[in-house]
Amino acid sequence: MPEPTNARRRIFLMRHGSVTYFDAAGKPVLPEQVPLNDEGRSQADAAGAAFAAAGVRFDRVIVSGLPRTVETAQRVLAVTGQDIALDVWPELHEIKGGRLSTIPSAELKRAFTGVFEGVVNPEQRFLGGESVGDMMDRVHPAIQKLRDDGSWDTVLLVLHGGVNCAILSLALTGQRLFLGGLAQTAGCINALDVGQDNADWVVRFVNHVPPAPLQLGSRLTTMEQLFTQYSRSR
Repeated sequence: MPEPTNARRRIFLMRHGSVTYFDAAGKPVLPEQVPLNDEGRSQADAAGAAFAAAGVRFDRVIVSGLPRTVETAQRVLAVTGQDIALDVWPELHEIKGGRLSTIPSAELKRAFTGVFEGVVNPEQRFLGGESVGDMMDRVHPAIQKLRDDGSWDTVLLVLHGGVNCAILSLALTGQRLFLGGLAQTAGCINALDVGQDNADWVVRFVNHVPPAPLQLGSRLTTMEQLFTQYSRSR
């Protein structure tokens, strides 16, 4: 068999480290401002150590601009000893929620978890805010823009759980579908290879968490945990 002629490039796709979205009473913290907590900083450092141990060097590092992605990327770069200016792409911002206080109690659990269950209807809204379809319609063109840029071989994206699911769903299906059951643990790493053809995606691994690769802790999803935390204030 002839060797492939299209060399693939590597996308390392991370979710930001852990943050504290609700205080002890269940009151929300503004998601646009929340920083990494102690666990999140440890997760970011562990990811950096994994990249450093493998000798990975990045040509570009892209973040959404929210503080939790910026801090995670900065910590990864510090551990790997790389001095790279962060590219901020606001179109890769996490799916935007609405006002929690306006969601009826009977609809609250669905509002939290519905976006991350099975093949999600594009009209499904996250916490009464942005729809899954609207999110895909800003994320997918951004990924195409990245692929059209031939200046890089290895790129690090530090983004968010919902946005990562949109990217992984595109890579796995090649379609405008959203697979909500793709777990994205805080601080996780995914690896995807892309070729010159738009359909040429290879998903190498998903949801690798360097501090705890076997993930023996809670079996709740992130949104199930956040629903439990917020419910204390209702």
